Amino acid sequence: MTHGISRRARLLAAGAGAGVLLPLAAASPAAAATPAVSCTSAKAGLADKLKKDITGALAGRSGTVAVGLHDRTTGTTCTLRPSTAYDSASVVKVTVLAVLLWDAKKHNRYLTDREASLATAMITKSDNTATSTLWKQLGLTKIKGFLAAAGMTQTVPGANGYWGLTRITVTDEQKLLKLVTAKNTVLSDNSRAYILKLMGQVVSSQRWGTPYGVPAGVSVAVKNGWLQRATYGWRVHSVGAFKGGGHDYTITVLTHGNSTMNYGIATIQAVAKVVHRDLAAAG
Repeated sequence: MTHGISRRARLLAAGAGAGVLLPLAAASPAAAATPAVSCTSAKAGLADKLKKDITGALAGRSGTVAVGLHDRTTGTTCTLRPSTAYDSASVVKVTVLAVLLWDAKKHNRYLTDREASLATAMITKSDNTATSTLWKQLGLTKIKGFLAAAGMTQTVPGANGYWGLTRITVTDEQKLLKLVTAKNTVLSDNSRAYILKLMGQVVSSQRWGTPYGVPAGVSVAVKNGWLQRATYGWRVHSVGAFKGGGHDYTITVLTHGNSTMNYGIATIQAVAKVVHRDLAAAG
């Protein structure tokens, strides 16, 4: 019996060896189709360095990862899977706050104490109940109105109150971060300052992700999201805005297909680490 198994194993091994050229040849087109990190920069050598290092940071990582980077100072942009849609989990909370402030401004009013309390809990502690309350108060018409005003055409609000299943992309999250970090006609300066203030006060246990490896003296504004579902395993996301050290930049990393939450965090932090390092070294 044992002999039969070992002979079969030998035959299988021989077959695998004989056919090894075919699977490799067949796999080549698929490998070529895997999207590559794309970077451009006004600073000589920086785009190539970032492309190489972000690609290296993701080498061997499982799951599907999308990346967005924009640094105003050096005119640098990097993207990977910019239009791939992900379930938002809690990163949508920045959008919810932006809608709330946008709508209040339209009605020429400040947030009520209750709204401010809900907003603070939603961003700094990622409070889900506060988010559900604000989502319901705003309603889909206002949420869609803000998305249209912001040009966030790839974002689809979650149905039936399921804000965590809002579909988001790197392109749109980077658009939102741009609105939060620079003067524009959609969000007032006070609104932008308020969003950045709350994102800068996120509790320490939720400050993982894009801030990882940030140089000393650089300000951090962050919001993370994490959600496990039967399909695509863990979704783990991080959006961040950083200013200082001669740079003014935003990073979005969206991931799903992670075996655990910590695996997703490690993937995001591998990307963040090289981005912070390369920008700091670029001077």
